[in-house]
Amino acid sequence: MRFPARSFLYVCLAAACASLASAQSPQPSSPPQATDPQAAALLARSAAALRGNAPLSDVTLTGTARRIAGSDDESGQVVVKARASGQSRLDLNLPSGKHSESRSVGPGFSLASANSAAAPTGQWTGPDGTAHDIAYHNLIAEPAWHSPAILLAQLLASPNLVVANAGQETRNGATVQHLSIAQAATGTSDTDRLMQHLSQLDLYLDPATLLPASVTFNIHPDNNASLDLPVEVRFSDYRTINGAQVPFHIQKFLNNTLLLDLQFTNATLNSGLAASDFSL
Repeated sequence: MRFPARSFLYVCLAAACASLASAQSPQPSSPPQATDPQAAALLARSAAALRGNAPLSDVTLTGTARRIAGSDDESGQVVVKARASGQSRLDLNLPSGKHSESRSVGPGFSLASANSAAAPTGQWTGPDGTAHDIAYHNLIAEPAWHSPAILLAQLLASPNLVVANAGQETRNGATVQHLSIAQAATGTSDTDRLMQHLSQLDLYLDPATLLPASVTFNIHPDNNASLDLPVEVRFSDYRTINGAQVPFHIQKFLNNTLLLDLQFTNATLNSGLAASDFSL
């Protein structure tokens, strides 16, 4: 696989692939086939609870980060930026060097769209500063996971989103409302079904506040879109910033193993971030 060790996320893929051979992690539910109006309403209410009373154009978060990648376990600083228009960026400053990842998706992107300008793009860099493209099949589902408000705004902007209500369940020791979300397949071929599967994510809401407690999706090796490697992102320590709800503690797990532990100390909203702020 084409994942140099300096990548702050994909360094764990080889180990995850090996572990899947002996103990497959629970996978998300099957992609939904039609939108449940109740589920769509819950998604919209969750987005409203996150953004508060005012429109949210961008988010900047700063704080500390712990990164665990194989035998490496190091701590440093993190800066996260996201825009409602479709850009997100994560920068880690660690003893091993700087690790960055940037993603962009055009407004209203959908699997059915012929508008190539809206198609998602992404790159990552390691300490040597060399930019590497993120495989397209790893851009379809993986959202602005570090900013739930931006994540939900981007989901709701999708013209062919399908949302299903999987009901209440217990996850990570708490009761949650489970929504299964994907882009509608454009046909019935194996490729169409694969694309819908690649677009799927599962959102788990606190039933009382409707704030996201976690989100799950899959990533895949560059050369194998059919091999699922489960990712879970957990949100906690929500704080009110200018009327919006922002999680100040985020943990990212790959194949049930902690990969990133982010504790934010400052959040700035609607600062006027430009597209150039997301260029690596």
